[in-house]
Amino acid sequence: MTATAQDHDDLAYNVFAKACPSRATLEHVTGRWGGLTLGALYEGSLRFNELRRRVDGVSEKMLSQTLHALERDGLVFREAQPTNPPRVDYELTPLGRQVAERLLALIHCVEGAMDDVLAARARYDETRGAR
Repeated sequence: MTATAQDHDDLAYNVFAKACPSRATLEHVTGRWGGLTLGALYEGSLRFNELRRRVDGVSEKMLSQTLHALERDGLVFREAQPTNPPRVDYELTPLGRQVAERLLALIHCVEGAMDDVLAARARYDETRGAR
């Protein structure tokens, strides 16, 4: 067994195991809206509507569900201030910042490779017919 495989077997959690609780957290982080929400909050604390504008295309319902999941996982902190009207701010926890840093590295990698991706798509579509 390789050192990497051995290290993985020694972990308390294994995302590849169906019943592992880390799988749900990984889905929250890497799902369509989770990664974008974490990336947006990396820039700093945002109110709900500010966050919704930043994560273009997310519905109010999906953003709310995403924030609840990320808060439950300990990645996002929700601060409700007792004002009238109520003010609620969202920010990353230290763990959320760690995860967001890694996601942003992936996001920047993908953005930087988009010329190659678009060229690959065009080649694929030419040989297989556009779908």
